[in-house]
Amino acid sequence: MIEQQLEIYPNIQFASDRSLLIKLGNEISREIHERVLKFFVLITSARIRGLQSIHPAYNSILITFDSFMISHNEIKDKIKSLLTEERSVKTPPPEVIEIPVCYDEEFAPDISIVAKRNSLTIEKVIQIHSQPEYLVYFLGFSPGFPYLGEMPKEIVTPRLLTPRLKVPAGSVAIGGDHTGIYPISSPGGWNIIGRTPLRLFSPENENPTLLKMSDRIKFVPITKKEFEQLKN
Repeated sequence: MIEQQLEIYPNIQFASDRSLLIKLGNEISREIHERVLKFFVLITSARIRGLQSIHPAYNSILITFDSFMISHNEIKDKIKSLLTEERSVKTPPPEVIEIPVCYDEEFAPDISIVAKRNSLTIEKVIQIHSQPEYLVYFLGFSPGFPYLGEMPKEIVTPRLLTPRLKVPAGSVAIGGDHTGIYPISSPGGWNIIGRTPLRLFSPENENPTLLKMSDRIKFVPITKKEFEQLKN
């Protein structure tokens, strides 16, 4: 009988000839997210020569580097050394951001699908979706797209079988047990249940994304009239 090897975290492995993956667990939790945030702060502030990009995710961080500027052994040793400083990292307090959302059918072509699948009224879907304070685990997929945690299981809905070629910017959607906001018009396969008038991605700004990793957001239902007022 072959014994299954227990994976020990942090686990550092090369993902390619110029990328390194730091795994901090196998699950999605706020505790692991806190470690991801601390290591992201450590690696960002270290200014490692040859480091090209840092990509945090739910329970891991992928970094890419220039192998002509820094060797594989050297960057792995530097990362290992940084990870020993975890306890010294102080992360900033999270910012709570309210996101106004209009759940009107004009902006929510799939909200009836979510309601029907979960044996709920549309009003109940809106109430459940806008109740929690969501954690922004990380940004990805497209510039400023927030992956949010802890969506209530009562409104979990599978992704669409056929993704749309174009989802309008600001669309609030559900994909499986996750919810998120499309910051720009793009293809997408999540169930659209509303839209926010806020701009999540403004490339002309010094800080182009409205949200950042570790923010907390609260969806606030608004009317179509309020949507138009805020949009203008």
